[in-house]
Amino acid sequence: MWSFTNDKPVYVQIIDELMSRIASGIYKPGERIPSVRDLAEEARVNPNTMQRALAEIERSGYIISLRTSGRFITEDSDLIAKLNDQRAEEVIGGFYDMIQKMGITVDEAVDMLRRYAAEHGGGQTSGE
Repeated sequence: MWSFTNDKPVYVQIIDELMSRIASGIYKPGERIPSVRDLAEEARVNPNTMQRALAEIERSGYIISLRTSGRFITEDSDLIAKLNDQRAEEVIGGFYDMIQKMGITVDEAVDMLRRYAAEHGGGQTSGE
């Protein structure tokens, strides 16, 4: 689902959404992605804005453009794994900053996370 805020440019938010789709496997390696026009319609943005976002992602190597066939997600699994690690680091960094501001220790946060995972059907964590 596309939703935009006023805190950063729309094309940057589009990049974030598409990179999330790549990192999470919604768009699989080697898969053809929807056309600029289709994505723009889905996101309810100008096709030029979508084109700008896709061009940025393409420059990063996550999307490959084949002139007559469209755009495809890279098959470079190492690149996608690095993207996943990067995004996880961003989330963990934000979480860590927040728990510090709240006065919660790392051990307390780990315990809370384990309880949350257990209550919400999460899998086993390491060390168990």
